[in-house]
Amino acid sequence: MKKILTIIAIVAGNFIYAQTLVTPQPSTTQTLKQNFGLSAIELSYSRPNLKGRKAMGDLVPFGKVWRTGANNATVLTFGDDVTIGGKKVPAGKYGLLSIPDKDNWTLIITKQLDVTSPAAYKEENDVVRVSAKTMSLRDKVETFTIDFANVKSNTCDLNLAWENTAVALPISTDVDTKIMAQISNIMTKDNLPYFNAAMYYMETGKDLNQALTWLNKAADQNPTAYWVLHQKANCLAKLGKKQDAIATATKSMEMATTAKNGDYVKLNEDLIKSLK
Repeated sequence: MKKILTIIAIVAGNFIYAQTLVTPQPSTTQTLKQNFGLSAIELSYSRPNLKGRKAMGDLVPFGKVWRTGANNATVLTFGDDVTIGGKKVPAGKYGLLSIPDKDNWTLIITKQLDVTSPAAYKEENDVVRVSAKTMSLRDKVETFTIDFANVKSNTCDLNLAWENTAVALPISTDVDTKIMAQISNIMTKDNLPYFNAAMYYMETGKDLNQALTWLNKAADQNPTAYWVLHQKANCLAKLGKKQDAIATATKSMEMATTAKNGDYVKLNEDLIKSLK
């Protein structure tokens, strides 16, 4: 009986020690999603730390292909077609590689999703290469960081930073063609989005008279929409019709006051002051 109990104890002990030990990642994985254009860009990469070491020219050798992170390959997923380095990159999933140097980096968008060492890299799978000038950072970046900056409707920068070095990869997408096609298609149907179409025309400097026509129709659709009247006043102001703009802004302000929306009261007040 004692022998049986001893065997059970040994087996139980071995089972306990065989359990998976979970510890923090030395180089943590990060996944980012940035809305961009009419879709989004997703990024997945691992973030090594300096830990008192030298990165540029040491941990990251100059003149050699780098997976641009640690552990697994760094991957970018474009939800829509983009343009990088003057070349169109179709929507899809790509690897992000780099060849760092002291003054310039070569940033590579590749079809390969498995490059974790220079030996695995095949240049024939390159989609586009871009030369990026290095920027010196005053403050040291301990953890390798990739993020999105200067995000606008059709352009953004993919920034890479580690130690005292940073580089940027400009990315653009054709938003205007897609939106204009939508407007052309939608405007032939019922329940038209007059307000959104007018706002796009105003924001992109297109035909303001057409925008005004749509704002009038949007106001007819919703007679209590003080925000529509406010934008109509802005459109009239841009067309140089100051008195009409003041009258429309005054009406919008009165409606916003009734609706107890102080933000639009203030917006109309400021617009009226700017026109006097």
